[in-house]
Amino acid sequence: MELIYENETEYDVDYSLIEKTAKAALEYEHFTDNTEISVTVVSLEDIHRINLEHRGIDRPTDVLSFPLIDFTRDKLKDGEKVYLGDIVLCYDKVLSQAKEYGHSVERELAFLTAHSMLHLMGYDHMVPEEEKVMFAKQEEILKGMGLTR
Repeated sequence: MELIYENETEYDVDYSLIEKTAKAALEYEHFTDNTEISVTVVSLEDIHRINLEHRGIDRPTDVLSFPLIDFTRDKLKDGEKVYLGDIVLCYDKVLSQAKEYGHSVERELAFLTAHSMLHLMGYDHMVPEEEKVMFAKQEEILKGMGLTR
């Protein structure tokens, strides 16, 4: 797995935890590790702007996922490098949500990474049935990493 990082903030981000979580998500889904993913860490203002531009939602969010593969349409070839897509992470939200939910910054960072990785692998949570499946997978990935609430 190749991760490309860009940090547009002043925060010291634990990229090793992001990588460990991304690998755990790939392994959990029995997905090839011959992948490339980009992770960009942005400010609250930047994620607000990106959320408005791409989703039409006029507020900041914690993480955005931009998958490059439509698994309902695209077929992967054996041995082929897979460019899964882009993760845009707001570290201000990581910090505030960790405090709000009463768990560690590490757990929140891993949660948002696992969440975004599942989006990149074709999962969504727009309807209750999909949400139940996706959220259970997130918790299993974190549990496997020893990062429970």
